[in-house]
Amino acid sequence: MTRMTPFSNPLLLGFDSMEKTLERIAKSGDSYPPYNIERIRNKEGRGERLRITLAVAGFAEQDLEVLIEENQLIVRGRQNDDTEREYLHRGIASRQFQRVFVLADGMRVLGAELRNGLLAIDLDRPEPERLVRRIDISVKE
Repeated sequence: MTRMTPFSNPLLLGFDSMEKTLERIAKSGDSYPPYNIERIRNKEGRGERLRITLAVAGFAEQDLEVLIEENQLIVRGRQNDDTEREYLHRGIASRQFQRVFVLADGMRVLGAELRNGLLAIDLDRPEPERLVRRIDISVKE
């Protein structure tokens, strides 16, 4: 018995990788660090800008890494334990994280900024050109 998925429709060609990406996203359940995604309106009204803001209090610039790998934006944080301190109570854990955002085709990362414990990553997607191309039909006899 074969499994039917929304992408198994014969009219959807070449969407195999998208289906695998959606399955991978559904399995990732870690909610640390918390984040916001906001839409920033362009003054010209064309294209789309987004800002991802992650709450990374306690992480310094050298503890964070922002990468683009294929169609994924990967944000990693790694803190080293300070062995010189003696804690009577430790409620703020130094933990590492990896947060992955899947980017649509054409999305560009403009930059990242760390301010007041918040890491803001700006992205944009320029308006795609409308492309119409006529395909010649060859006749074989």
